[in-house]
Amino acid sequence: MALTEYTLSSQQVLQGGFLKVYRDTVRLPDGKEAPREYIDHPGAVAVLALTDAGELVLVRQYRYPARQTFLEIPAGKTDPGESGLATAQRELLEETGYTARHWHTLPVAWPCIGYSNEKIAYFVAEGLQAGASQLDEGEFVELVHLPLAEVMALARRGELPDSKTLAGLFWLDAWQSGSLSRDPAQ
Repeated sequence: MALTEYTLSSQQVLQGGFLKVYRDTVRLPDGKEAPREYIDHPGAVAVLALTDAGELVLVRQYRYPARQTFLEIPAGKTDPGESGLATAQRELLEETGYTARHWHTLPVAWPCIGYSNEKIAYFVAEGLQAGASQLDEGEFVELVHLPLAEVMALARRGELPDSKTLAGLFWLDAWQSGSLSRDPAQ
């Protein structure tokens, strides 16, 4: 069965700082037309930074849309022309102050497929070297180090509700078990 929807028209209805909102009209597989609204996102990365002691580096930060503070893995949007690895290295340094000697690429996840084209590329960072964070203007985070086993227990108990972090922990577990390639990031 063909499931593809074809764009008939597209209208940008909002231009934000880095997000755009579109209202499109599509042709459905049965030939009918339907509206679709979605957020155009430049893409993002998320970093699973592991210390030599087996701790995962996390950040605690307030997320305005949800009106609460979350414990999550470091992450951020990709700037125009920037590779995923360069974004991951920049975001890890900005949010945590860490640099890493070893980087590994994990799979990509699409966190909001019903209303956004955002995709998040995941990376593992090892061989961490501490430094000073370089937070963006107006960015406030608390750095947290937790044993990986404790982070996984928090996730299993539903105490880490951030989907980016949950997907990252899933990929990390698969990577550590050997189910995913352990090739270095390019």
